[in-house]
Amino acid sequence: MNRSEASPDRLPRDVDEAQALMAQGDYVAGRDLATVVLLALRMHRPLLLEGEAGVGKTEVAKVLANALDRDLIRLQCYEGLDLSSAAYEWNYPRQMVAIRLAEAEGTAVGESLYSREFLIDRPLLQALEVHAKGPPVLLIDEIDRADEPFEAFLLELLSDFQLSIPELGTVRAEDPPIVVITSNRTREVHDALRRRCLYHWVAYPDAATESRIVALKAPDAAGKLREQLVAFVHRLREQDLFKRPGIAETIDWAHALVQLDAVELTPEAASDTLGLLLKYQDDIARVQGSEAARIVAEIQAELRHAPA
Repeated sequence: MNRSEASPDRLPRDVDEAQALMAQGDYVAGRDLATVVLLALRMHRPLLLEGEAGVGKTEVAKVLANALDRDLIRLQCYEGLDLSSAAYEWNYPRQMVAIRLAEAEGTAVGESLYSREFLIDRPLLQALEVHAKGPPVLLIDEIDRADEPFEAFLLELLSDFQLSIPELGTVRAEDPPIVVITSNRTREVHDALRRRCLYHWVAYPDAATESRIVALKAPDAAGKLREQLVAFVHRLREQDLFKRPGIAETIDWAHALVQLDAVELTPEAASDTLGLLLKYQDDIARVQGSEAARIVAEIQAELRHAPA
């Protein structure tokens, strides 16, 4: 087998294989991202990915799970996320039934109420269990949306791949899961969590790379249209917007323009479909109409004079 071709049933041996592994899932990864992914896999370290929303952070975990044929366990973070939702909780109704049965039979239950059979597994605990396909991929998505105290709870898991359950003891993974943590940086993640992870900033791609991504994800978009819409998105990212469009929005826009039978970008098409790219009315109002027409005209003029 060629060294640049990664096999889904084993971990990549080098950066080229890591890039090939990501490519299996139509993910265009630069060598910097492929390198940190390779190191996270080989060193059994959590991977913290930061960047703007829509640049492909979450997709890294999905692609790894698919390419390595592993289970994907996702913990979507939000304000107020607690232990019972993230890690485990006791099955109180079942415990009450056990107590009633014991009373009827005249027997004692005692510590057996806090045995494994009464424990409800949530994503973090599920990730520590044995899986038929091998250690799963644990995606802790948008950690910045959770409250800061929740980060402190994660430290034991990220350091030792274990969870301490007071009533039961310590649950430790036989083989560490592959952990991917994402953050949109709506707040700063604590240094203690950062120290336990390998870190990578996922930036917006350059135009050539984004064009390759659109070609993979929206292959029906003609080459000329693809080139124009990618250039338009890059112009928008240079503007003072409340929320700049991510790669996900570029792909959605490409699909939408194909549905409208567009073969090239026109001022009308750009202005009428801005809601695919911009998600705040103030941003849309800033670009819609004359500004969108100006950007399209500049792009068309540049592409006409660009070397073949």
